[in-house]
Amino acid sequence: MSSYLKKIREAMHEISKINNTIFLGQSVRYSGNSIYASLEDVPLKKRIELPVMEEAQMGMSVGLALQNFIPISCFPRFDFLILALNQLVNHADKIDHLTNDKFKSKIIIRTLVGSKHPLDAGPQHTQDYTGALKKMLINTKVIKINKNSSILKSYLSPFKESKNKIFLFVEDGNNYV
Repeated sequence: MSSYLKKIREAMHEISKINNTIFLGQSVRYSGNSIYASLEDVPLKKRIELPVMEEAQMGMSVGLALQNFIPISCFPRFDFLILALNQLVNHADKIDHLTNDKFKSKIIIRTLVGSKHPLDAGPQHTQDYTGALKKMLINTKVIKINKNSSILKSYLSPFKESKNKIFLFVEDGNNYV
């Protein structure tokens, strides 16, 4: 296991200790992609496995947050997150406005830029949209996870920050191997 993946795994374990956190997405409960390996230390009772339904997943994340959960919404590829942009851009990112500034929870979104090694999965699984989303999102903090040394601190930052409520973490799939 790479040191990058070990650090991601440690961060997810720490987040899982927070009472109202819940992890949802594809392969969060059952093996199937890299996200699963990062959640092995997260209790199964904190994981909700979902089928391929990205827009509904983001909508569920907003709904869970409105009920005072802190959803950690896992999208195994950045390219798949694109399918949830309606809910992210028009709803989650505007949640303070939509709730007259009464939204108090957090939403943490995790995604990976797909690995090109040892196999290149092609352009529909390996694109990085970080720059575009930083331009599109007004109230969502977009954080690219590059350095092993900053992983734990970065993932714990939403729990120490009161200003931002929506966080999008972009992981590098090449560092998982």
